Amino acid sequence: MKLAAQQILNDPFLNKGTAFTSEERQQLGLIGLLPPTVQTLDQQVAQTYAQYQAKPSALEKRLFLMSIFNENRVLFYKLFSQHVAEFMPVVYDPTIADTIEHYSELFVDPQNAAFLSIDDPASMATTLKNAAGGRHIRLVVVTDAEGILGIGDWGTQGVDIAVGKLMVYTAAAGIDPSEVMPVVLDTGTNRQQLLDDPQYLGNHHARIRGARYDQFVDQFVQTVTELFPDLYLHFEDFGRINAAKILNKYKNQMTTFNDDIQGTGIIVLAGLLGALNISKQKMTEQIYVSFGAGTAGAGITQRIFEEFVQQGLSEEAARKHFYLVDKQGLLFADDPTLTPEQKPFARSKAEFAHSEQLTTLEAVVKAVHPTILVGTSTQPGTFTEAIIKEMAAHTPRPIIFPLSNPTKLAEAKAADLINWTDGKALVATGIPAAPVDYQGVTYAIGQANNALVYPGLGLGTLAAHAKVLNDQMISAAAHSLGGIVDPEQPGAAVLPPVTKLNQFSQTVAEAVAQSAVDQGITKEKIENVRQAVLAEKWEPKYTALN
Repeated sequence: MKLAAQQILNDPFLNKGTAFTSEERQQLGLIGLLPPTVQTLDQQVAQTYAQYQAKPSALEKRLFLMSIFNENRVLFYKLFSQHVAEFMPVVYDPTIADTIEHYSELFVDPQNAAFLSIDDPASMATTLKNAAGGRHIRLVVVTDAEGILGIGDWGTQGVDIAVGKLMVYTAAAGIDPSEVMPVVLDTGTNRQQLLDDPQYLGNHHARIRGARYDQFVDQFVQTVTELFPDLYLHFEDFGRINAAKILNKYKNQMTTFNDDIQGTGIIVLAGLLGALNISKQKMTEQIYVSFGAGTAGAGITQRIFEEFVQQGLSEEAARKHFYLVDKQGLLFADDPTLTPEQKPFARSKAEFAHSEQLTTLEAVVKAVHPTILVGTSTQPGTFTEAIIKEMAAHTPRPIIFPLSNPTKLAEAKAADLINWTDGKALVATGIPAAPVDYQGVTYAIGQANNALVYPGLGLGTLAAHAKVLNDQMISAAAHSLGGIVDPEQPGAAVLPPVTKLNQFSQTVAEAVAQSAVDQGITKEKIENVRQAVLAEKWEPKYTALN
């Protein structure tokens, strides 16, 4: 069936804008519908980048880029590929927080997302088919937006996080944008300002809990995998009461991934491996304190714990190296409010002479002398000078990762951590941080950005046609990144730079795919892992329209 000219111009997967050749304009009925000059893709990119640079704020830059995304996917991704490090904080975190918070009032285009309402489960299959529009969907990012890191519950407005995550999959790893779909599960919101806002575009009721919620999620998983059998399903920003439960239910049945639990854990593990590569210390000799024990904090801790076990410790011996600190202080086993993910790492009060005093991070640091301190608390400035100096007094190279974002929620600034430790700290932050000059050495600050790992993880899993995504594949991803650090470079970062994101995504993808092949868990025989990964990658270039 021949598409109408206006359909082509309004389809971001087909539209080339001014790059349609004279022949294409004749064949497709576009004569007179575009200015007469025919531009190349490179000319369009240069023109668009100049327009981008003229925008006065990060938010306006993002809104402009989203308009290009809505009109022309090839142009958007070609531009993105040339400015990855510059665009990442604009297209994704931290600027995306602003557009999530104002999604309803800024709404222009649904961006090929599927909006699934718990109030209308009967239309789920129809909605997913409509959103796919006949496309071969292989990657879905789904959120219910209850636990968006740093900003919490934003209801259906959280669909933006799924859109943004998929952009990074394509820009970093070359996942074909025509094969992806963002999905939001609108089960309500508990944010009163949304419920009171007549402009809010989601369901105007409190979040549904319990059996009805579980049935809705299960219906979604069953429906989406039946419609798209080659699917890699990525869960994003579910609340702490549901995230781990959902992952554990489905992870052995299909290729599924939770970025908050697994992705953050992988990138932190990679950063720790990089740091230990620099300090020449052993992982199994470290004492680990997590400040923040929600979905991210507990998920990271579990991933690092699994590495201790893989490196030879028994589970019982490994657990003795871990301490979780949350708003009530050190987590103890007799606390009735502990989540299933926190319980394995809760300590016995009998271990401490004055357990009742361990209600602050400073008290815990003094008591246990951590060598690793990871922050996911969203409590700004809580890694104080006193705490850091106390930590540094008991370990030669303290490893300190204040991961909370956006910037205003970070536990500490990289420059302070370097200064307070006389340049000895090995630092990674959750947001981009400028290099720190201290006593003649420039310290590069690694960014513990999940984008360094999850795009390559997805690419490798898809390229290998893996039946599941398991711990061995995840460990392979972390080790492939952690091994890139140059330990002999003064002030070396513990993680590779985001500027080389596409290169490292290839590295991660090959390691993940090789792990799947080695385990014999691929759906088909893979002769050459590198070639399989390269064959999977999409490039932003115009192709002929038939």
